[in-house]
Amino acid sequence: MTVRFWPVSDIASKDSETVVNALIRHASKLPQELYKSLTWDRGTEMAGHKRFTVATDIQVYFCDPQHPWQRGSNENTNGLLRQHFPKGTDLSVYSQAKLNAVARRLNERPRKTLDYETPAERFQQTIASTG
Repeated sequence: MTVRFWPVSDIASKDSETVVNALIRHASKLPQELYKSLTWDRGTEMAGHKRFTVATDIQVYFCDPQHPWQRGSNENTNGLLRQHFPKGTDLSVYSQAKLNAVARRLNERPRKTLDYETPAERFQQTIASTG
């Protein structure tokens, strides 16, 4: 299961220090059982991935160049997001409430990969089984 969270209001820029600091802050908001690894493309914003791993005990993996299928769930989610925000959209013009509404809508959409459960349902089941 892929859990995506990325409040736009927390990211002042895409430099490595800013991105890694935001990831460290938000990693603590999920139960450790749900956040065991992070798969990233080869962008420079994760140059500080070792600091992230030390701070969170979450391993970072990188995709091979030109191999987007190695992040299949991420690529699928990007496609779903593009139904609401076309590629290249400046997300800073949207309120956090609007971004949260889209995230909620996607998390309440059944997924074939989850046996037609929603990500929200699977998340709640996982939380219940780890608590």
